[in-house]
Amino acid sequence: MPTRHRDQLLADGEGRLTLTRHPDGCLLIYPRPQWELKSRELALLPYSARTLRRLLLGNAIDVELDNAGRLLIPVNLREDARLEREVTLMGVGGHLELWQPEMLRELEERDLADGLPEAAAGFSF
Repeated sequence: MPTRHRDQLLADGEGRLTLTRHPDGCLLIYPRPQWELKSRELALLPYSARTLRRLLLGNAIDVELDNAGRLLIPVNLREDARLEREVTLMGVGGHLELWQPEMLRELEERDLADGLPEAAAGFSF
């Protein structure tokens, strides 16, 4: 875990993290206190959101950073996200996303080709 993220994760949750799958194909990494809030939100979703709830809650696993700032990603989650030797880790608000670099590049290219969503129309760079 890069130092800039590790320090914040240690401050936010003492290095206790929850990993889970994301519908886009990456892994989500939450400090445990934030995951506890997010999991409560998921539990309140209607029955029609059961697939999302199953994906996120059913694949969630608790891990901890070791003394060297590393975390062990279970094989099933590594395989689901197609993670191999190189990965891309990015901070996205209150959580991190861990990507197979080519998958992220393809998703970004496809999304940008479709244009920005209407919800982003008022955003100014």
